[in-house]
Formats: sequence, C-alpha cells, structure tokens
Amino acid sequence: MYGVPSLVIFDCDGVLVDTEPTANRVLVEMLSEVGLHLAPEESMRSFRGRSMRACWEIVEARLGRALPEGFAEEFERREQAALAGAPLQMPGLALALAGIDELGLVSCVASSGAHAKMQLTLGSAGLLERFAGRIFSAASDVERGKPHPDIFLLAAERLGKEPRDCVVVEDSPLGVQAGRAAGMRVLGFAREVDASALRAAGAEVFDDLRALPALLGAPAREPGADGAPAAS
Repeated sequence: MYGVPSLVIFDCDGVLVDTEPTANRVLVEMLSEVGLHLAPEESMRSFRGRSMRACWEIVEARLGRALPEGFAEEFERREQAALAGAPLQMPGLALALAGIDELGLVSCVASSGAHAKMQLTLGSAGLLERFAGRIFSAASDVERGKPHPDIFLLAAERLGKEPRDCVVVEDSPLGVQAGRAAGMRVLGFAREVDASALRAAGAEVFDDLRALPALLGAPAREPGADGAPAAS
C-alpha cells in the first residue's frame, strides 16, 4: 500500500515541541474563569489536535453561550507568555532529526496551530530555520482541519510527493485519522497520549523519538496486528 517514504510530515505541538501541558494549563485556568471547569486531562482529551476555532466551538456548546468578547485574543496572549518561558524541544528530537537527514528524507510541519504560534514555538525550540518554507497550518491554509486530510494533502502537494510516499508523525487520534484519510502511513507518538487510542485510530505506535529513524527505514506494519505497539 505504501511506497518508500520520501517525506516525513510532523505535527507540531506534542511532537516537535513540548507545548501541550503548558497550553492546556492556561486554557483550563481561563475556562474556569468563565464557568467551565475541566481537569487538565479532560482538556487534553477534548482539544488535542484541534484548531483553536474548533476548540472555541466545543467550549461554547458546553457553556451554552458565546465566550466573552476578546477571550480568544486573551488566551493567545497568556499562552504566548507562558510558552515563552518554557523549555520546548522534545527529548530525543535532535537525534531523530539527524537520523532523518541520514536517510535522505525531506521533512515538514503540518499542524492545527496557527502560523504565529508555530513561529514562536518552533523558534524557541531552535527549529524554525530547519522547517522554513515547509510549515503548513490547518488554521489558515485549508478549509477543513483534522480529522479531515486536507492539511496533509496540501503539504504533500506543495512538496511534490504522493500520499503513499509520506509518513505522518502525530500525537492525537484526530491527527492519526487525518493522516490515514490522506492515504498516508501514520506513526503515533505516545509520549503523553494513551497508546491504545492512537492505535485504534490507525497508527503504528512508538513512545521515544530516538526510535523514529529506525521506524522510517522499516516496512510499514498494520497497527495492533500482533496485539502490541508497533514500537516502544
């Protein structure tokens, strides 16, 4: 089904940059201020992998009313302030990227996050120059966000690759579904996410970025075919 991989498509938050705990802490605090009380774990489950536009729609549906004027802008301000002081690069990422280079693969970023946020987070993690010109945002570059395949298909098209020759690295079930819908092989990064949820969505699962080059150089495996993670 899949060809020899030539393009690695990374999700950003939770894969390249360790932003999810910080961003969700800010979100939980602000939602509490408007009367919606969520545990951090529930916030992660509800919003991971979604565009902020989709997140606000879910929040307003749960609240039964519109969010206060300026809420989204205030969240962005507080989130950026919190992320500016946080260590962001994922453990093991430098070795993973070096291994990808040795394999001769092209890599890019395709995220639900906005371009402005990725400029901040990738920049803080020392990754912005590496991915310059190959950063795609479902928040502005396509009509539909994950779990629709649009952002991954756009990345492949812009970089001249066929979907079957692309490998997506994701940390959310929604992102896994989007990658599979695009006809791409998907590796699910289970550092902070339940491996079974990623596997159920259709990913081959691993939990250490240092294992990524070996997985990219190996044949695709059906997720859960032997009842165990594809890699760990």
